[in-house]
Amino acid sequence: MVWLSPADLFAAPIDPASAREILFAATPGELAEGACPVGEEPAAEIECLIRLRYQTDPEAQALALDLYRRTGCVPGLLPEEDFDGGYRGVIHLAPQLPAGKERRHLKFVAESIFSYQELFAELEKRSGKKIAYRARDLAFFFFRSQKKRTPAAFAHGWSVGYNTNGSLNHSTDVVRELLFHEIFHLNDHAHDDWSHTALVDIYSRIQKKCGTKIPCLAPYAQGFVKVVGGTYYAFVPGNGVWEYAAELSIQYLREQREVLAGRKLKKPFKCGPEENARAWKLIVDEFFAGVDLLPECPGVAPR
Repeated sequence: MVWLSPADLFAAPIDPASAREILFAATPGELAEGACPVGEEPAAEIECLIRLRYQTDPEAQALALDLYRRTGCVPGLLPEEDFDGGYRGVIHLAPQLPAGKERRHLKFVAESIFSYQELFAELEKRSGKKIAYRARDLAFFFFRSQKKRTPAAFAHGWSVGYNTNGSLNHSTDVVRELLFHEIFHLNDHAHDDWSHTALVDIYSRIQKKCGTKIPCLAPYAQGFVKVVGGTYYAFVPGNGVWEYAAELSIQYLREQREVLAGRKLKKPFKCGPEENARAWKLIVDEFFAGVDLLPECPGVAPR
């Protein structure tokens, strides 16, 4: 399987050789010899490959082509594998094309990626700053988990694995945040695992104070995902500051979208405890060019 290099935030677009693997490596023999001849203009060759991969479903084919043309992302298949799910055990994953009855998942992914592009374009327009957050030119590997409905998604090397059987993956709104979380991990790693050093003091301080107690954590985990029967995902033992950072990135996504939609936030994350304000400024400055459309909190002098 092709894992794209994490070294460069603005790496070159996916090349045709990589696209062939993303789209067809999971199903050897399906790509006829001589199909989509090498040597064509790269984008034309990749579009040819996408057409072949999705030829059984014209609607999915059109979606996949639109996703590639607008964002450089290539939606392919995860080769069959046994996935180490940690406490969930070993989970068998099988390739699943997001077409036919599974087409909605391709739609969820495409609409999510489009929404990031639209958000960043508007933030850049309003601020005049370039946001160095990569959410394009990604490989998507679709799969279906067997017997279990996790993992919903995972990310590595500018590639995202997406589970068509994931218990969370039932709407664009949910998938938008799920993918932003996973893509944040890729950006975090490309920033030399920024969260591991920049946020560790804040995270450790919260952990020391609250442990896994939900009432204590609640002000520091506003809007964060909770584990059924447990605590906030970012504070589950075994998880770490990188999950806290990824959850914080989702809060940034939510709140900026709310402002752009003309809705007033009752309680912005940064207006909670002092740790929230510090963490918010750090992540906004590092990944989003310091662009924050929310007004200052009451009692805080404008910067």
